Amino acid sequence: MKQVFAFLLIAAGAGLAFWMWVGYRRWAERSRASDQRFASAMTQVMGSATPKAAEDLAGVAQQRLLYDAASKAGEAGETVLSIQLYARLLARYPNSTLGTQVRAAVEAQKKKLVVKS
Repeated sequence: MKQVFAFLLIAAGAGLAFWMWVGYRRWAERSRASDQRFASAMTQVMGSATPKAAEDLAGVAQQRLLYDAASKAGEAGETVLSIQLYARLLARYPNSTLGTQVRAAVEAQKKKLVVKS
């Protein structure tokens, strides 16, 4: 009788160990799949956002350079060149954040040009 009880106890222990091993294997597979989905989503997000962010940053820098060059040309007395640079800025970047400042500066430069003539 003790032998049957020992056999049943060993069989129950082996069954429990097998059940836990299968459960761990399933959990590990789900974890790997989750990590892969997360990595794929991050790759898509980073891949689509990075070029656009870099492009936006380069555009803002270019706008600022054109604006500074045009304002310095206006300060140096080169009103025609200043107006041309402002026009180039507005042509390339019509929805620029500097749009209102550029339009006001163009009007001021036009007034200077009329006064000189």
